[in-house]
Amino acid sequence: MAETTELKRSLSLVQITFYGLGTILGAGIYVLVGKVAETAGLYAPVSFVIAALLAGFTGLSYAELAARHPKSAGEAVYVQDGLRFRPLSILVGLLIILTGIVSAATIANGFVGYLHIFVAVPDWLAIVLLVLALGMLAAWGIDESVMAASFITLIEVGGLLLILFVAGGSLAELPARVPELLPPPDGVVWQGILLGAFLAFYAFIGFEDMVNVAEEVKEPTRILPLAILLAIGASTTLYLLVALVAVLALPPAELSQSRAPLALIWERTTGSSPAVISLISLFAVVNGALIQIVMAARVFYGMSREGWLHAVFGHVHRRTRTPLVSTAVVTALVLVLALWLPIVTLAKVTSFVILVVFALINLSLVRIKRRYPRPDGIRVYPLWVPVTGLLTTTGFVLFQLANWLRG
Repeated sequence: MAETTELKRSLSLVQITFYGLGTILGAGIYVLVGKVAETAGLYAPVSFVIAALLAGFTGLSYAELAARHPKSAGEAVYVQDGLRFRPLSILVGLLIILTGIVSAATIANGFVGYLHIFVAVPDWLAIVLLVLALGMLAAWGIDESVMAASFITLIEVGGLLLILFVAGGSLAELPARVPELLPPPDGVVWQGILLGAFLAFYAFIGFEDMVNVAEEVKEPTRILPLAILLAIGASTTLYLLVALVAVLALPPAELSQSRAPLALIWERTTGSSPAVISLISLFAVVNGALIQIVMAARVFYGMSREGWLHAVFGHVHRRTRTPLVSTAVVTALVLVLALWLPIVTLAKVTSFVILVVFALINLSLVRIKRRYPRPDGIRVYPLWVPVTGLLTTTGFVLFQLANWLRG
């Protein structure tokens, strides 16, 4: 029998934390803060707080499940263990692949908005060149991909800190303007806030990607859960501060009209060219797209190794130690969707699908905890954590469905 090539287990706590933080930051705040302000107005920070709570409960569920089952195609494995219905497990895996592909396509669209600040090129050409370049990097190797992602994550964080520095003076107005930022008990206002939270939730998507490189992490049962919580905590802090600065520095109506909202904040608060922040924003969106491609390819790989997809998706190249066929398929699909759908449509589809998956993940953990409450060597959380995650994610799914039905 021919020897099977395995994925390379080499990622440390720092690397996997930056991997997760990079995809969280790149997927949201650099692109969508203006769109959240368009829906929620001055209450955009409240939308981000709600989205953070929604992500946080499910993040704790992921942390426990990642320790119990440190495998690629994590969500599909979790659902199989919890609900024990193979067709549903396969569907969940395919949905995770879909969210990765759609998310990468969303970010590729966001890249174009910032690129136009530097050079006017056709949108389609910029998207094609970006996606193909990222696909080749993802195929090159996990160390190379994560090293690039970690470096860019440092640039992303630096960009957000720069925005807070140049526009941070507006935070001095916060005590006087707190009444403006606290929403009244008005149904219409809260509908806008919740719709904004649904969109803002997209900005937190990324922590779940971390579990799908579990087979490339050193000591995954110890390192992976901690990295998930660190990534969610750091991104929540940055998001809330940036959202506050954004709505205090600019009118939400103006903020919502920009395809490069952080560049607009820079320009209005400094009076200078937004070239620096725009360049950083380009790096941010590139990073998010790269990590989504890596993640989706690993889910293809993991499902193939479980025997749920064709064996070709589980083939690992002997030299690169990456799943080349899976990476190529994901890259092609990202390219098609990025050229086809607008950014807000892509973000809403991604948020809806991932919320459905999160509900199933929380339900699976409830079932698993009832059967195996305290496995040896695994940190577990109280039962109310996945129950709360299940109720909140299900509630948001039903809220969004009702909103779509109302048209």
